[in-house]
Order: sequence, then structure tokens, then C-alpha cells
Amino acid sequence: MNLPNAITLARIFLVPVVMLFILVRFDFGALTIGGMSTSVSELIAAGVFIVAAITDGLDGYIARKRKLVTNLGKFLDPLADKLLVSAALISLVELQRLDAWVAVVIISREFAVTGLRLVAAAEGRVIAASSLGKAKTWTQIVAIVALIMNNFPFRSIGFPFDTLVIWVAMAMTILSGIDYFVKNKHVIQLSR
Repeated sequence: MNLPNAITLARIFLVPVVMLFILVRFDFGALTIGGMSTSVSELIAAGVFIVAAITDGLDGYIARKRKLVTNLGKFLDPLADKLLVSAALISLVELQRLDAWVAVVIISREFAVTGLRLVAAAEGRVIAASSLGKAKTWTQIVAIVALIMNNFPFRSIGFPFDTLVIWVAMAMTILSGIDYFVKNKHVIQLSR
């Protein structure tokens, strides 16, 4: 166990905390701007989600910089990412802030690319994150935060920021998934 792996484990432990504050309506009050409100629970959920998302880059940076890359870290890091995003999306479906089919498309892509990486790993190859994959991650984070906060403060001006950004995240998710499979089709052909 090293520092990057501890950070990754912390991200996994933050998943139920994010879900708790998304799904349970604690009476901590609300923040009001321009006549629109968001609950403090939603703000806490969004804040914890953002902290957890930031640890995704932090653990990898520390592992590479300090030469602390381990097989455990290679396993835990993508698992933590999938758990965080999947849990948030499923929670948002439960709150009816996200259509189930959108969550299924995003989660399916995540597991398909993870499967591709596992096949590549069995062949002794590593599939690094692409620039499209990184952009996909950031658009997903922004979309999930907007949905957690129920489009606050954009509701006050009638701007559907949450809807717009979830469509961008969906497009980036699909495009980056196709990109991974096209660029790594040789991995699938080798594994037959």
C-alpha cells in the first residue's frame, strides 16, 4: 500500500458518501441565488463528487512522479472511476434527473473499454488514456455535478445547462469509446 493506492481507496470510500448526500434529503438548509435554491445536501454531494474526481488525476500523477505504479493501482484506479461515475449516474436516475437509457449508454461504454483494456493486459499490452478519453471524463464530471445540483444556478435564467452538458458528455462518451476500439482493433484480433 502506497500513497497513490491510498488516494484511490479513498475515492472508492467516497462513493457511498456521494450517494448518501444525493439520495437522502438532509435538512441542512438551502442556498438561494436569484430566487432559485439548491439544498445544502446537493452542494455537499457535488463537493464530495468533485473532490473524488480530482483524486483520479492526483493518484496517477503521484504514482508516475514517484515511480510508485503498482499492479494494485492499475486495477484499483479504473475500478474506482467506474464505481464513482456509475453510482452517481444511477443515483441521478433514481431522482429522475437523468433518463435511464443515458446512464446505460455511459456505463456500458465504461465497461466495454475496461474489457478492452483487460484483453490488452492479458496480451501484455497497456492501453493508455487518450485525449478524447480525458475530455470525456471531464465532460462527464461537469454533467454529473450539474445534475446533482439540479441545474443550479442556471435554472434561475432558464438555461438548460445540465441538459446541454449531458448531451455533450454522451457524445464524448460514444466518440471516445469508438476511438478506443478503432485504434486498438489489433488487440481484439490478437486475442482470438
